[in-house]
Amino acid sequence: MKTAYKVVPDTNVIIAAEKHPSSTSPNKEFVERWQQDEFVLLYSDDTLLEYIHKLRTQGVAESSIKKLIRAILALGQEVQIQFYHLPQYSVDPDDIAFLLCADNGQATHIISYDKHLKDMDRWYPFKVCGTLEFLRELRKALQNK
Repeated sequence: MKTAYKVVPDTNVIIAAEKHPSSTSPNKEFVERWQQDEFVLLYSDDTLLEYIHKLRTQGVAESSIKKLIRAILALGQEVQIQFYHLPQYSVDPDDIAFLLCADNGQATHIISYDKHLKDMDRWYPFKVCGTLEFLRELRKALQNK
C-alpha cells in the first residue's frame, strides 16, 4: 500500500541505514518501507553523487554502495532539476542538492538529522524531519488507508 509521500533522504539517513548494526534501526526500517513501496523516494544526479561520496568517506564497502545505488535507480523516482532558484539557501552547501531535489520533485518530506536542513523547514512546502518522526507519520497514514 503506497502513501502519497514523496521523500528525499539526506545522506546522514542513508549512512545510518548502511552502518548501523541493529536490524531494528529506524533508518533500516525507513529503507525497508521504501523498498516495500510505501512511499516514493526522490533522487537527482547530485543527491546520488553525494550519497556515493559520503558513503565512501565513511568506509562503506563498494559492493554495498553499488547495491544501494542500483536499488535507488530501480525503485526511486528521478528528479530532473529545472529550477535552481530556492526561496532560502542553507549555510551548508552540501544541503543544496537535497533542497533542489525536494523542491523540483514536489517532495512532501526531506528526512535528515542535519540542523541546517531542519532550519529550512519554514521556507518550503515540504516538511524536514528526522526518521522517527517520519516513520510515525507514515505508520499513521498507512493505518488510515
